[in-house]
Amino acid sequence: MLLNKWMKRHTLTLYAPMEGDIIPLEEVSDPVFSEKMMGDGIAIMPTDGTVVAPAKGTIVQVAPTKHAIGIRTEDGAEILIHVGLDTVELAGGPFTVHVNVDESVEVGQPLLTANLEQIHQAGKDTVTPMIVTNGGELKEPYVFHAGGPALSGKTVVAQAEQ
Repeated sequence: MLLNKWMKRHTLTLYAPMEGDIIPLEEVSDPVFSEKMMGDGIAIMPTDGTVVAPAKGTIVQVAPTKHAIGIRTEDGAEILIHVGLDTVELAGGPFTVHVNVDESVEVGQPLLTANLEQIHQAGKDTVTPMIVTNGGELKEPYVFHAGGPALSGKTVVAQAEQ
């Protein structure tokens, strides 16, 4: 019992990566995301194209086509933010990346900007999944909160007790 006093638990939090409406991952029309083949998470129906860091961490991947970015959080969670569906086909056109691999980021720091209108004009869906790709390796899984509006870098979308 005394040992538990010294083993303090803390809550790990992920914040919304974009402004818009939070939807369950199961509602994304791409089965890779909706069937959670890559991991659990949420999705955002964005109203603004700025993607921000959902947690403090390090950039571990920027897709060559700039449509997706990976972050490893301080607690070891690997987060993938994938802007739109089939946007890899746009060859980076609607995206501007603001960070580099191995760069440390803070919650709310801009990672990339997507031109949502250009994505729509290309006939692509702008829904943006955010996935924890290594959830099975974490001490405690994240619990995701879908539904309602999201403010980027401010609205809590997932928590885990560590």
